[in-house]
Amino acid sequence: MKYSDTEKISTSALARKKAVSASAMFELLLTAGYLKKSGGEIELTEAGKSAGGETAVSRKFGKYVKWPKNLKLADAPEDVSEQPLVTATFIGEHFAMSANKVNYMLSELGWIKKSLKGWIVTDHGKKLGAVQSEHRKTGVPYARWPQAIVNVGVLRESVSDITGEKPSQGVSLSKASPDSAGFRERFPTKHRATDGHVVRSKAEMLIDNWLYMAGIVHAYERKLPIEESAYCDFYIPSGNQVYIEYWGYENDKKYLARKKEKIKLYCKYNFHLIELEDKDVQNLDDIFPRLLLKFGIQPY
Repeated sequence: MKYSDTEKISTSALARKKAVSASAMFELLLTAGYLKKSGGEIELTEAGKSAGGETAVSRKFGKYVKWPKNLKLADAPEDVSEQPLVTATFIGEHFAMSANKVNYMLSELGWIKKSLKGWIVTDHGKKLGAVQSEHRKTGVPYARWPQAIVNVGVLRESVSDITGEKPSQGVSLSKASPDSAGFRERFPTKHRATDGHVVRSKAEMLIDNWLYMAGIVHAYERKLPIEESAYCDFYIPSGNQVYIEYWGYENDKKYLARKKEKIKLYCKYNFHLIELEDKDVQNLDDIFPRLLLKFGIQPY
């Protein structure tokens, strides 16, 4: 059967049409044998070509695969409402983790947030197909998820991070990274903060020390919970989950290009971001409390 160009859409567009996340769609295409991983790249297979897949090139996004709008996959329903909805208990059993740990992991990813009792689905979680529910007797809120959530690469990578186990083949579907191009080699970690974090500059050490002395739990260079492989400078998991970026190499062209791409990612996923420059680091006591308070984080 021949397909015209007008009948074909990108993998991301196909995922939106099927009402699943892009990561889940990539997993389904890999499982179906329509795509394969080769040398860190995703390639179209002969089976994928037979199903109507076609490699295309975009000036903006580079090489990608187009699919027929009516592409059928056994494990990709037309809508997430056709998938069985599962709870944290099911996800925990799948990954051999407790339901409580699963919920905190989903919260750390920004898919749910803690309520006075129970868990509330965030906008990010809704995009992944989560449904807000509540216990019939107690009224305690909780989230239900499309069963395919266990195949989402970002979730499986988080499980690997927590358990310390090597991810299974095909888990990581990360796209090109604004943190690539040897950034970590060019700017090595060499400054030890008070809490033991080893950071890349004196300014980052001052930021880390300020957060530690203010009693704010934080992570350094935490991977963003997205398909693209990108890392924030600092991450505050409590409250409204805030990411902090210190822009410190304004005279470096590669760094500025990286900065531009990272800001696009923060905007794309609607993450809470605090941006700091050298002039801010010199006045953290005056600036930081005000910026954090905007996101409901109270220092000291």
